[in-house]
Amino acid sequence: MMALIAGCGTQSDKESSQKEEPKETTATNENPFPVTFKDDAGREVTIESEPESIVSIQPSNTEILFALGLGDKIIGVSDFCNYPAETKDIEKVGGQDIDAEKVLTLLPDVAFVTDYHYNNHPDILEQFEEAGIKVVVTGSASSFDDAYSTIEMLANATGTPDEAEKVITGMKERLEAIKEKAKSIKDKKRVWVEVSPAPDIFTTGKNTFLNEMLESIQAINVAADQEGWVKMNEEEIVKLNPDVIITTYGYYVDEPEQEVYKREGWAEVPAVKNKQVFDVDNDTVTRPGPRLIEGVERLAELIYPETFKK
Repeated sequence: MMALIAGCGTQSDKESSQKEEPKETTATNENPFPVTFKDDAGREVTIESEPESIVSIQPSNTEILFALGLGDKIIGVSDFCNYPAETKDIEKVGGQDIDAEKVLTLLPDVAFVTDYHYNNHPDILEQFEEAGIKVVVTGSASSFDDAYSTIEMLANATGTPDEAEKVITGMKERLEAIKEKAKSIKDKKRVWVEVSPAPDIFTTGKNTFLNEMLESIQAINVAADQEGWVKMNEEEIVKLNPDVIITTYGYYVDEPEQEVYKREGWAEVPAVKNKQVFDVDNDTVTRPGPRLIEGVERLAELIYPETFKK
């Protein structure tokens, strides 16, 4: 389960406050290079000139780079990168376990890796640096603000701050529009989020994107007293009595809603009784990138269709 979570580019249970704001120095307004900033490993990184080739070993980073207009510069992506469609034709270079030989053969100007790689494969990252590949480490994200910081850092590293500002502004405006509309909701619904099916059922508590999304639309996360990604048993879940159940594993389980409806002992749970079980695209509610806003909009439509459905 945790391998799946990591593969999809999801967040750990780090506190948002641990993520540093990106810092940069630029040469001129017209040409931002060389640029120096601190990455999420706390390392000072200097990129001398505009990167012409990029490897991204994290799906969320890949989505951000494409949103910044850098798709034509990406020559390697992780095995789990599946959006946008163009990633299908880009060389795959591993996931948590990096295919170091392939990356060294591609020899990109910059490699965007994660804190997992930094903590578990320092020898590989050292090889990259020795080969002249600039390594930028992105950390775990658990909030929209964290996602905005990651977008800004990737933009600093690639010379695309204007594009980042447009992406972030668009996300913020759409999120504020949802929050404004949600102010009219008086009868808050209790929601259970399920990120893996029985028998090993995991949910998301506080300090996760899904919890922030539910709060944004005036919904109650019935597992909000938990921290990060947690495993709970069916007896505990039934007692929470949710009005709506959201699953996020339809990409590898056929008809996840039916799997929930058929569970023994769940018939009187309001969400099951009233057929309020829905599956959402996992990538849009866990990857810290531009599509997070699509995730919160979809949740709003499913949980409060009378308020949000067009």
